[in-house]
Amino acid sequence: MQNRRHFIGTLSRIAAATALLAAGTQAYAADTIKIGILHSLSGTMAISETSLKDVALMTIDEINAKGGVMGKKLEAVVVDPASNWPLFAEKARGLIAQDKVSVVFGCWTSVSRKSVLPVFKELNSLLFYPVQYEGEELEKNVFYTGAAPNQQAIPAVEYLMSKDGGGAKRFVLLGTDYVYPRTTNKILRAFLKSKGVKDSDIDEVYTPFGHSDYQTIVANIKKFSAGGKTAVISTINGDSNVPFYKELGNAGLKATDVPVVAFSVGEEELRGVDTKPLVGHLAAWNYFESIKNPVNAEFIKKWKAYAVAKKLPNAGTVVTNDPMEATYVGIHMWAQAVEKAKSTDTDKVIAAMAGQTYKAPDGFTLTMDATNHHLHKPVFIGEIRPDGQFNVVWKTPGPVRANPWSPYIPGNEGKQKL
Repeated sequence: MQNRRHFIGTLSRIAAATALLAAGTQAYAADTIKIGILHSLSGTMAISETSLKDVALMTIDEINAKGGVMGKKLEAVVVDPASNWPLFAEKARGLIAQDKVSVVFGCWTSVSRKSVLPVFKELNSLLFYPVQYEGEELEKNVFYTGAAPNQQAIPAVEYLMSKDGGGAKRFVLLGTDYVYPRTTNKILRAFLKSKGVKDSDIDEVYTPFGHSDYQTIVANIKKFSAGGKTAVISTINGDSNVPFYKELGNAGLKATDVPVVAFSVGEEELRGVDTKPLVGHLAAWNYFESIKNPVNAEFIKKWKAYAVAKKLPNAGTVVTNDPMEATYVGIHMWAQAVEKAKSTDTDKVIAAMAGQTYKAPDGFTLTMDATNHHLHKPVFIGEIRPDGQFNVVWKTPGPVRANPWSPYIPGNEGKQKL
C-alpha cells in the first residue's frame, strides 16, 4: 500500500513538473515573435537564395542583440522549398498556419512569388519579397523591397542606347523561360518600340531552368551582332548563369564587342566564375558591394564576421549583393513598423509600414512608398571587374519611386496604387 502511495506521489510530482515545464515552454514561445524564411537552399536557385537565408538570420541576431521587437526575441523558422515552385505555396502555408509566423521573408523567382500569393491573401499574412522583378503586380499582403522595371530594366537599356553605354541599336533579350523574363521582355520590347527600334532588330531567346549548353546561343548572338551595334539583356536566373558566362569567355565575346547587361547576376553569382573574360560586362542593381560609404562598410564587416562565426561555406570569400541588402532593409523596416503599430497584426503592420525609412548600405535613406508597397531606390549600373566586383559607371542622383505597372504597357494608366 505504501509503495502504491509512494508511486502515485512520484507520478503526481512528475505530472506537476511536466506541467510547469510545458507552461515555461509556452511562456517562452509567447515571448518570441516567429519569422518565416522561405528560400531555396537546394536546386537550381540555391546559388542565389542561400545567402538571403543567411543574411536574414544575421539581421535577426542583430535585432535580438539590441533587445528584439516590442521587448520580444525574434525566432527564425527556416524551410527549404528546394527550387520547386508549387512546394513554395505548401511551405508558406505551413509557416503561417502551423508555425504561426508573423511575417515571411522569401522567394526569389517570380514564379515562386506567384505560387505563394494566394496563400498570403487567404490567410492574411505578410510577405517581404527582396528581389528585382517584372512588376505588373501590386498586392496588399506583399512588400516589394527589390526593384520594379523602372528602377532597373528601363534605366539599364537607356544606358546601353546612350553614347556612354556604347550606342546599341540591336538587342538580344535572353532569359530563363518563366514569368519574370517574359514579362520584363514584353515591357522592354514596348519601350524599345517607343524609341524607334524595329522588331527585326530585337531577338528574343529563352532557355529552361538549369540550362547549361549556351554554345549555339552565343554563336547566334555573334552572328546577330554583325547587323549593327548589339547589346544583350540577360534575364537568365540561377545556376545557368555560370555556363552562359563561361561560354561568353570561350567564344571571346568581349564587352567592347557585345556588352551583356544582367538583371539577376551580382557578386554572389560571380563567386564561382572566372571573371577575367567577363570584365566590362554589366549588371544593373540598386546596390553593389563596391559602393563606398560608412553604412556599407559596416554592413560588409558585419556580414564577413557573421560568415566566419557561423562557419558558412567558403566563409573567407563571402560577398554582399543587392537582394541581401533588400532583405536586410526589409527586416529592419518590418521591425520598425511592428514597434510603431505595437502589434504584429497584419493590417496594423501594413498601415505602419507606409512611409517607413531606413538608412541603407547603398548610401541613401530608403522610403517605403505610402501607396504602392515598393521602396524608393537608387539605380546603379556596374561593370564587372577582374575580382568579381563591380565598378559603378552610371547612377541616379537619388532614390527613384517605383512604377509597379509599366507605363509602356497599354491599360496600365491609373494602376499605380493599391
